[in-house]
Amino acid sequence: MKTTMAAAILCLLGAAGIAQAQDPDLARNLAATCANCHGTNGHSAGGMDSLAGEAPDRMMRKLMEFRSGERPATIMHQIAKGYTEDQLRLIAEFFAKQ
Repeated sequence: MKTTMAAAILCLLGAAGIAQAQDPDLARNLAATCANCHGTNGHSAGGMDSLAGEAPDRMMRKLMEFRSGERPATIMHQIAKGYTEDQLRLIAEFFAKQ
């Protein structure tokens, strides 16, 4: 029974990963939330850092630091915890291309 349940869970997780990989708009849709503070497509109008063109590894490092609490934040630590690491990678790669 435990083996069957574990296999079912792995299948569901795998299907979710495939669905993410097949959605060409997923990165853009995930990154859209960032526009509230960082501007459309990461081009800030001022007051917040622009995200557009930032190297994905650098952005991932910052996001993981927000997520762990290592980097001080007012809201980013909570936002970063709302995404999986794979989703954060998609967001970082999206902004790198802007």
